[in-house]
Amino acid sequence: MIVAVPGSKSVTARALFLAAAAEGESVLRRPLLSDDTDGFAQALADLGYGVHRAADEWRITGRPQGPSEPAAEVDCRDAGTAARFLPALASAAAAGTYRFDASPQMRRRPVAPLTDALRALGVDLTHDGAEGHLPLTVRAAGMKGGDVVLDASLSSQFLTALLMTGPLTAGGLRIKVTGIVSVPYVEITLAMMRSFGVDVTREGDTFVVPPGGYRAADYAIEPDASAASYVFAAAALAGRTATVPGLGKGALQGDLQFVEVLRAMGADVEVGANATTVTGTGRLSGVTVNMRDISDTMPTLAAIAPFADGPVRIEDVYNTRVKECDRLDACATNLRAQGIAVETGTDWIEIHPGTPAPVQIACHGDHRMAMSFAVAGLRTPGTTFDDPSCVKKTFPGFHEFFADLRSSWGV
Repeated sequence: MIVAVPGSKSVTARALFLAAAAEGESVLRRPLLSDDTDGFAQALADLGYGVHRAADEWRITGRPQGPSEPAAEVDCRDAGTAARFLPALASAAAAGTYRFDASPQMRRRPVAPLTDALRALGVDLTHDGAEGHLPLTVRAAGMKGGDVVLDASLSSQFLTALLMTGPLTAGGLRIKVTGIVSVPYVEITLAMMRSFGVDVTREGDTFVVPPGGYRAADYAIEPDASAASYVFAAAALAGRTATVPGLGKGALQGDLQFVEVLRAMGADVEVGANATTVTGTGRLSGVTVNMRDISDTMPTLAAIAPFADGPVRIEDVYNTRVKECDRLDACATNLRAQGIAVETGTDWIEIHPGTPAPVQIACHGDHRMAMSFAVAGLRTPGTTFDDPSCVKKTFPGFHEFFADLRSSWGV
């Protein structure tokens, strides 16, 4: 069965930044429309960039010199991408004062590694509430560039923000990274920067970003690999076949590697040139897997883990504790509520086989909690959610989409 999933949130957010920073008008094709990307696009409009949106085509008029508004109040909503990328974009502006705020949930998430780096580069930036968190105010006066040290061990978004800002500085950036997670997301950034005319080189742990700016592009957004993980997991769990077009061997997104976890658990997997197919075999084996680089799919695996024939241990995912919620604890709490034996550590979770009871899942305002446990609900009828609408962050219409998928499979 062919299953189409929406465009990538990660790719859409990066494309919006790059288009805003480029000289000329860029066309983004098949972007994701979700609360996160809508908030990002609206924030660009509030800053004074030209943003014109149709159903499957967004046109962005870039301004390499920065926002056209001399001052703006920007609401980043729940979006980590907006909250990390946009202050960096504004910091490179020739002049202007820009205040960035967000939801209470996003205010709790850290931005200190990025803002420390921006201050080290001479940016006049103040945190208006708790140090290291939004809200914050940037007083832009151009950015010279130069050498900077960055700890990206909590989120690769900090590194992506600096990488994408580098070409807007007078002299470029040399970014020495002391720790990094989710490396495939950085690879997405580098590939997309090339599509907008900038080549970044790497010298060991240092990324060298040249000055000179971006050129506008006509850019197609590929389907969201994180969203596809729910389809692939559902197929493996239900013993059905699902093919997601647009995600194949050349895909940018590292989260497609989730299918290799399913393969290790016993599913049949075929990654073709332009599509990926997963077929459930009626059996899931226990597995120990390092998910540092694909940590957004950790909840997907955790939710279906009780149906494996042995323990499922997920390691090296400390950064999931500083997402929309503490995902390690949230997964463990929900699984225990279902009657499943679970152990956790600082950066790992181990889930034992069992028969989950139908309970109300505590979403903690986190879209990935709702979508992951909806997949597990294929085998646990009666599962409900305390906040089903939280999926609008990245996948509006998910519940209707998933109900249609269940109906087509007859499960």
